[in-house]
Amino acid sequence: AMEDVSAKFVSQKISRTRWRPLPAAALQAPDLFATGSWDNEDNRISIWSAGDLGNAGLNGEYHGEPHLLCDIQHNGDVMDMQFLDQERIVVASSTGTVTIFRHHQNNHTLSASHRWEKAHYHVNQDTSCGGAACTGVVCNNPEIVTVGEDGRINLFRADQKDAVRTIDNADSSTLHAVTFLRTTEILTVNSIGQLKIWDLRQQRNEPSQIFSLAGDRVPLHCVDRHPNQQHIVATGGQDGMLSIWDIRQGTMPVSLLNAHEAEMWEVHFHPSDPDHLFTCSEDGSLWHWDTSTNVSEKPSFLHQGGRSTAYLSHSTINQSVVSAWLSNDPTKDRMEITNLIPNQTLSVNSLDVLGPCLVYGTDAEAIYVNRQLFA
Repeated sequence: AMEDVSAKFVSQKISRTRWRPLPAAALQAPDLFATGSWDNEDNRISIWSAGDLGNAGLNGEYHGEPHLLCDIQHNGDVMDMQFLDQERIVVASSTGTVTIFRHHQNNHTLSASHRWEKAHYHVNQDTSCGGAACTGVVCNNPEIVTVGEDGRINLFRADQKDAVRTIDNADSSTLHAVTFLRTTEILTVNSIGQLKIWDLRQQRNEPSQIFSLAGDRVPLHCVDRHPNQQHIVATGGQDGMLSIWDIRQGTMPVSLLNAHEAEMWEVHFHPSDPDHLFTCSEDGSLWHWDTSTNVSEKPSFLHQGGRSTAYLSHSTINQSVVSAWLSNDPTKDRMEITNLIPNQTLSVNSLDVLGPCLVYGTDAEAIYVNRQLFA
């Protein structure tokens, strides 16, 4: 499958890659993506075109490599980034600042349209060196939630100068990542192996639920929620394990799956086909976890296209289909795992998946696009 992948060497270590979201009714494959860099003299936010889709070779393979449309300097390491909408990208910096960049599509330029200086900070906001890394950001336009090394949670609105809400001592350890559970609830993961749910409607500054890995307090680095079944959550951490949680029950993961040999940096369910999940790691691997393999048990309507499953009531679906991720050992007879980059040596820091397309970025100063994930 490597021949479907186009690489671009970019002379910067890439910390984040994100597809620009497609308009709601769009049928085309994603075409633009953004990257952010880290650990370079001069870090940058860049917008890329995914390459020449019209230029398929004789065997249907694509030759166009990604090409740069525009870029802009970024102060500090890019710790996280998310598209707010088609034009705006929210970026979290190691300096503690959160910036919204706007991509001007008519002339392909980038500009900073809003900045929250030191949204995260140690001691106090005024000291010159007090910034604390903003480690995670998640958007649900116009709302933006950020978490940081300082254990703070901020809720911003894209159109407002000051934070709508700040939970100052949300966590006594570093918060590493955040995602929405519902429009009013968020999930955070921290450096002592805890997953917490926060209800933003509540005024109190306490989580509504706390889940934790048993025993070892292994730092958790990433989290994602199943797009159709909001009680299913995946996390990854320092030991490379993939944890699957059912937040309706218990306080521990329902399954722990041996995965990578070093830190897992990102985990993503496929947004429209969540039987597929993707993880990437410091060990240089990127795994595709596929629970759709056991076809005999599955009603055929599941194959007609990703989103149909979202609208069926639970009673119409055989329970084992709904919760392939929740069986005690999902790997036993219903999971195929493929390492999509077998001999990469340096860290794969980030991945994003949309439609048939995967984009990922590495410490080997390269970005890669795979346009035929399910070929």
